[in-house]
Amino acid sequence: MSGHSKWASIKHKKAATDAKKGKAFTQAANMITLAAKEGGGDPIMNFKLRLAIDKAKAVNMPSSNIDRAVKKGTGEGGGGQVEELIYEGYGQEGVAILVSTVTDNKNRTSGDVRSTLTKYGGRMADAGSVSWLFDQQGQIVVADTSEDAMLASIDAGASDVEEEDGKLFIYSDLNSIKKIKEALEALDIKIESAEITSKPKNYIKIENEETASKILKLIDMLEGLDDVTEVYANFDIPDEILEKVG
Repeated sequence: MSGHSKWASIKHKKAATDAKKGKAFTQAANMITLAAKEGGGDPIMNFKLRLAIDKAKAVNMPSSNIDRAVKKGTGEGGGGQVEELIYEGYGQEGVAILVSTVTDNKNRTSGDVRSTLTKYGGRMADAGSVSWLFDQQGQIVVADTSEDAMLASIDAGASDVEEEDGKLFIYSDLNSIKKIKEALEALDIKIESAEITSKPKNYIKIENEETASKILKLIDMLEGLDDVTEVYANFDIPDEILEKVG
């Protein structure tokens, strides 16, 4: 097992806090709408939609909101058309940042991302200059570090299994995530989250407290933007520094 799930672990912990914010519903609805637009409104046939709905339920989004978001994506609910846009940038110490957004107003979203990066010490990057540093993969998180969970994941197609803070972070290609999820469920292993993620190929270690604090602030402000659904970055901050600045 490799030991680079630190950023994934930080994001997973933050999810509980972010779920308390009103923005969580907006993010979830946008992801559902986009998934329904791309692959149709049936979650059985559209696994990306199934994942988006599961994520919405995890933040206690009402069923009526979920149904409305699905209908918006399939064109039944009216409203403006949404699209997914990925922005690339750099933070302090050359940390690579990917900002995933779902928006109905490209100019607004682009301006918000650019100004936030600039204000908090980062900068926009040209398309393609950062994205190659990440691999798009499936990620499943379970609070079970048993050998059974690891072996079931690997047998079902996992490409990497990482242990962090008493949880397993299971990675796979996009075609295997459904099979792994079903294999774990067959063992009655509770899945905390299952999603498509962008995993860094390598990491930049940040050992200065002030720099670490600035990077975390930048990421937090980007995640706070209304149209942003996910932020990915390739920094690695040691535990002892995280405890002081996180």
